[in-house]
Amino acid sequence: MGSSRRQFLQLTTSAAALSALPQAARAQTYPSRPILLAVPFSAGGGSDIVARTVAERMSKTLGQQIVVENRPGGAGTTAMRQVARSAPDGYTLGLGNPGTLAVAPSIYPDLGYDPREDFAPIGFIGATPFALVAHPSVPANSIQELIALAKRQPGKLNFGSAGSGSGTHLSGELFASMAGIKLAHIPYKGVGSAINDLLGGHVMMIVSGLPPIIGHVNEGRLRALAVTTSTRSSIFPNVPTIAESGVPGYESEQGFGLLSAKKTPRAIVDKLNAALREALASEDVLKKMATDGTVALPGSPEDYAARIDRDETKWSRLIKQSGVKVE
Repeated sequence: MGSSRRQFLQLTTSAAALSALPQAARAQTYPSRPILLAVPFSAGGGSDIVARTVAERMSKTLGQQIVVENRPGGAGTTAMRQVARSAPDGYTLGLGNPGTLAVAPSIYPDLGYDPREDFAPIGFIGATPFALVAHPSVPANSIQELIALAKRQPGKLNFGSAGSGSGTHLSGELFASMAGIKLAHIPYKGVGSAINDLLGGHVMMIVSGLPPIIGHVNEGRLRALAVTTSTRSSIFPNVPTIAESGVPGYESEQGFGLLSAKKTPRAIVDKLNAALREALASEDVLKKMATDGTVALPGSPEDYAARIDRDETKWSRLIKQSGVKVE
């Protein structure tokens, strides 16, 4: 394990111990003004829904409003750069996900931040599957039929995503690579825009988190072909996984967590983590997240640091093996 990784995973240091008293004093008065939570994608997507659900509950616990601000661009990396460069005082938070923290470092040469070096993880929120959904006009009712269609028309089928390098993009590319087919990728600045174009028939299919497409699938405006996790989702119990549909070993999920700038005082990180854990123990929050397909997975800052490290290692290896490029 490299030195930078060890430093990232060891959040409690001797220096932090020496500064414990002033940090504790700062935490007693924190927060004294509203907190900004930067969401890397446009309103209406799964990231936005999860962020607003958690922020609303945490605001009540902390006694200050957490203002959710959508900052799309660069497959989510624009918002993460802003968080990394913000003052380390706990008043600017970011919603992390594998696209920005695990995928982007391997495909953007001038990313502007390091997922292990430039953030203070606060805590993991939870995970939700992606789904591969198609416009009803696409003549495929299953993954196997879609693969057969793509093999008859190599490169002519397209799919939209939340942006080049996003988790939705890489999930689609991973599917195409493992299925041995060629799909044309159409990037958008957020999954909401991709869904609008899918509904209008301007794109054939997309990979999306579950929250923004549940209603469209249930009402027949979109067709869910498969979910991306290793097990089926309780939201779509009759929709198979990609792995069980002829692409064994396929697995991808969207995970969400909170983080702030590096050197945010540990006492403030702990206070935010406690508020997050309280939110994730709320029956109302859990019910709303379950309705949207998200499973709450609370933990410590160290747990989230380890997850970021694990995800980055996994996706960087897969990106290198598959040769995925950003348009």
